[in-house]
Amino acid sequence: MLLLKNSLKGTAILISVCLINFQFKPIDPVAQRTLKDAYSSYFPVGVAVAPRNLKGPEADLITQQFNSITPENAMKMGPIHPQENRYFWDDADAIVDFAQQKGIRVRGHTLCWHNQTPRWLFTDSTGKEVTKEMLLARLKRHITDVVSRYKGKVYAWDVVNEAVPDTGTSIYRRSKFYTIAGEEYIEKAFQYAHEADPKAVLFYNDYNTENPSKRDRIYQLVKKLKDKHIPIHGVGLQGHWSIYEPTAQELETSIKRFSSLGLAVQITELDLSVYPKEHERRQRKDTDKSEFTAEMADKQAAQYKLLFDVFRSYKGKITGVTFWNVSDKSTWLDNFPVAGRKDYPLLFDQNYQPKKAFWSVVNF
Repeated sequence: MLLLKNSLKGTAILISVCLINFQFKPIDPVAQRTLKDAYSSYFPVGVAVAPRNLKGPEADLITQQFNSITPENAMKMGPIHPQENRYFWDDADAIVDFAQQKGIRVRGHTLCWHNQTPRWLFTDSTGKEVTKEMLLARLKRHITDVVSRYKGKVYAWDVVNEAVPDTGTSIYRRSKFYTIAGEEYIEKAFQYAHEADPKAVLFYNDYNTENPSKRDRIYQLVKKLKDKHIPIHGVGLQGHWSIYEPTAQELETSIKRFSSLGLAVQITELDLSVYPKEHERRQRKDTDKSEFTAEMADKQAAQYKLLFDVFRSYKGKITGVTFWNVSDKSTWLDNFPVAGRKDYPLLFDQNYQPKKAFWSVVNF
């Protein structure tokens, strides 16, 4: 009996010690933070997706971390409208349906862009270039059909994409849209989108927006639209940057410049290449190695921290941030600007685990 009492007493002491130890090891709430929760009082955090991302571990990561998605390619004119009288809705529908099921908002991308545009848009049945009137009529039909299909399901659209050239003094890129229809095609694109869905938030979207010359020319373009009372609501800064750029001052100047027009600003295509940024495709060199060193990881974490410190400081003016791809497992930068070179530009590694950069973004 005495042995039993001592045994029970010992068990009680052991249980008490375990409880005490447990009390001193609570679950760290910071370690459980997600992007969407960390920024719930600031702006939605989104990600660009393809249908292949909507199942398996990537789908789990999307629903865990993000509250906005953008079709990476599925809504661009070439993929969704390959022939004049034929649409391919399957991929875009799958993305929108996934978002609806998960309670995630959708940004549409993109209604008018000089790249990934099918040949039929600019030529007639004989191969001759179409007139301005025909081009605008085709553009209207395309925008009306696409926006109407997703009305009430897509909250914002990148209406016109990359209409300003990188160099020179011209405001307008000499694309087929411009050479046939002039600058009016931009105005019409916004008008057509607004008519199809008056509640949608409409953006002009471009890259290299921290370059002073290009920033100023984009400003001139959108100010013209505002002065003409064209329905434009925001400017998208694509955010295809690197661990070396931009500076906080360059980014802040762009945010202030565009928001001064009463426009929302969103970071629409964010990634930080671990290599110096280039905007033109080129041949691979012997020095182009695929690597992600500890130094690169540190630089990337520091640069992401800098960016999100700025984003938070402009709460109310920055109304959304979207990452361009889910994880380092597969990104468009794996083949651009250097074919076959692997890049590591995102917050999650090739095994979908948070990188050092992730913690620099959510811990503030």
